[in-house]
Amino acid sequence: MTAVVIKNMSFKAGQTMTITGMVNPNATNFAINIGHEQDIALHVNPRFDAHGDQRTVVCNSYQGGKWCEEVRDSSFPFQLGKEFKVIITFNAQEFQVSLPDGSVVRFPNRLGDTKYRHMKFEGDTRIQAIEIK
Repeated sequence: MTAVVIKNMSFKAGQTMTITGMVNPNATNFAINIGHEQDIALHVNPRFDAHGDQRTVVCNSYQGGKWCEEVRDSSFPFQLGKEFKVIITFNAQEFQVSLPDGSVVRFPNRLGDTKYRHMKFEGDTRIQAIEIK
């Protein structure tokens, strides 16, 4: 499993992050993580067939060395071997994650910060572009 780690890239409340990637043809899952070095404010994990889930998007946060309560979305607009675009915005209260079909997952900003500098992309995907505006 390869990972792309981006440090010291500022993503502030009110900005929009657009992530474009290509899902591997034999993908089981991949993850988009936004937060700090140790804590993850937003973990977006599309699961094709992983961790006992099939065709499910799981969002979570990681604080103090442990995972918190999962939020699951019934929409699964990702396809094996196809390009995808995920658009993320946030404020001090919540993240809004727009999936490729336009559906939006709302996830609480449990850390409550208005700036994150650490991003990690891992799993069965190839990230093609990350844009913050």
